[in-house]
Amino acid sequence: MQFPKDLLRQINKHLETRREDLESHMAKLKKEDPFEDKSRLLDRAAEDSDAQNKAGHERTEALRKQLDLMLVQTRKAMTKIKVGKYGICESCGKMIDTDRLAAMPTATLCLTCEKKREK
Repeated sequence: MQFPKDLLRQINKHLETRREDLESHMAKLKKEDPFEDKSRLLDRAAEDSDAQNKAGHERTEALRKQLDLMLVQTRKAMTKIKVGKYGICESCGKMIDTDRLAAMPTATLCLTCEKKREK
């Protein structure tokens, strides 16, 4: 069983918008990263300034890693739509509940398999 094509188009459109938003947010984070500012290397400021830069860098890196994971999941879901495998559990091969996909369009496991994985 597969999802109707018009529904898949809507889901793909939603995922495309999400992908664009994630990429935009990642670009903004890169600009905010204090380590991307090369002029800081010339600045011989106090140690507290260096510590502040390091904390800012660590924050942006943590956020970037989260966004990167979300971006990978989004692209994977879009690929699954293209190849006709969207909504099929990667573990058991059964259809993922539509309510689950509505809440989390990048889900790759049905609820039963997700619960087993979390244990």
